[in-house]
Amino acid sequence: MSELVADCPRCGANNMTFDLIQENFIGENYGWQYWYETFCICRHCNKATIFVLSQNTGANSDVIHKNGLLKLTDSVNNYMNIEHYINIKDMATTQPPEHLPENIEAAFREGASCMSIECFNAAGTMFRLCIDLATKYKLPASDEKGLNASIRRSLGLRLPWLFDNNLLPNDLRELSSCIRDDGNDGAHVGSLSKDDADDLLDFTCAILERIYTEPARLKIAKDRREARRGPKS
Repeated sequence: MSELVADCPRCGANNMTFDLIQENFIGENYGWQYWYETFCICRHCNKATIFVLSQNTGANSDVIHKNGLLKLTDSVNNYMNIEHYINIKDMATTQPPEHLPENIEAAFREGASCMSIECFNAAGTMFRLCIDLATKYKLPASDEKGLNASIRRSLGLRLPWLFDNNLLPNDLRELSSCIRDDGNDGAHVGSLSKDDADDLLDFTCAILERIYTEPARLKIAKDRREARRGPKS
């Protein structure tokens, strides 16, 4: 029986030996790195945990790819990294729009995870952060047409200014009503309901798709077209 050493999330024992009872291959990265979900039993509390493991760079790939993990005669830790264990955060969540900057995608994923466990205030805060980060760069460098420090600072004031000056698509204006002028959209006072959080999610998806996803897709399509036609003579 294969053995894995890990901290037990069930009883809190550190560096405890687990019996690896079953494995489930879930994918491959970089053409060589195997990933598994593994059903393991803690020898201290005798409770089960599903660990997600990824092949480490020093592992003998042939041994893992040929035999899997169940037939390893030495510690699984010699071959695999422990990425995390399956818990409530792994419930199905809304996927972020494509082609987002890394910091905005991270905030969106955190918000979506919060939605999945009904932490609506936390979710709303993260979706609001996504919108805040995405719209700041839409402001011109110089103050013009009534632009001032308050508008730059406040998302609730910034969005109407961007719509009024045609820097955001006007058909999103109605959806933006989930962002209050005074910032009191529930995320600040701890009163967001599921409907409130869903409204923020819908607006966040819509505005991120307009700002990032659609332009990126158009650029990709343009690049493909130019590649098909070849270089201009």
